[in-house]
Amino acid sequence: MSQAKIEICIGILRLLAHSGSLELVHIINDADFNCSILKEYLDFLIKQGLVEERAFVGRRVVFVATERGINVLKYFGEYAKMPLSVE
Repeated sequence: MSQAKIEICIGILRLLAHSGSLELVHIINDADFNCSILKEYLDFLIKQGLVEERAFVGRRVVFVATERGINVLKYFGEYAKMPLSVE
């Protein structure tokens, strides 16, 4: 995985860790990601056990950083402090 992809994953984890839980639309707005690209990264993070998708009453779905995801953020402390941006 390239450094740029790692930085994007860390940015998404940081955003979720600091926000608690977010709907997809809020992640898109906060992180300024394209929806299809963001879904690919979220799928990857979910498969790695770093992010969890939770459904609520109705069709509302939120994404949450798991304990494992928080530990990864701590491990990559320097990346976690970087501003979230995608170029």
